[in-house]
Amino acid sequence: MRKIEHIGIAVKSIAHSNEIFAKLFNVPAYKEEEVESEGVKTSFFQVGPNKIELLEATKEDSPIAKFIEKKGEGIHHIAFDVEDIKAEVIRLKDEGFIVLNETPKKGADNKWVVFLHPKTTNGVLIELCQEIG
Repeated sequence: MRKIEHIGIAVKSIAHSNEIFAKLFNVPAYKEEEVESEGVKTSFFQVGPNKIELLEATKEDSPIAKFIEKKGEGIHHIAFDVEDIKAEVIRLKDEGFIVLNETPKKGADNKWVVFLHPKTTNGVLIELCQEIG
């Protein structure tokens, strides 16, 4: 893993939360995007070298909708940039981590993504990201 790619925050409303975070960071969101396969709408903020992703559910049965129903709005995941996502999946499985989707899928911001189960990462949902190139 090379660096933290972004921190994902589950929100009820992208429009409302974009206003809050734009005031907080003193910059507007640089990108909004819908990932239909995950039932989520996202927006991204660049804060210095760091990125924050806001996630709003677009389907009642999406992972973000379930997260907000269970835990409320807040930090949903930490994403790490990796050079070779397939090699990382193999390595992490060998280390005993539970991989939620062993085949990388297309996520937001032009990335391949894989998630690790929070049961094996001290309660934190971990996302691995590799630039689609």
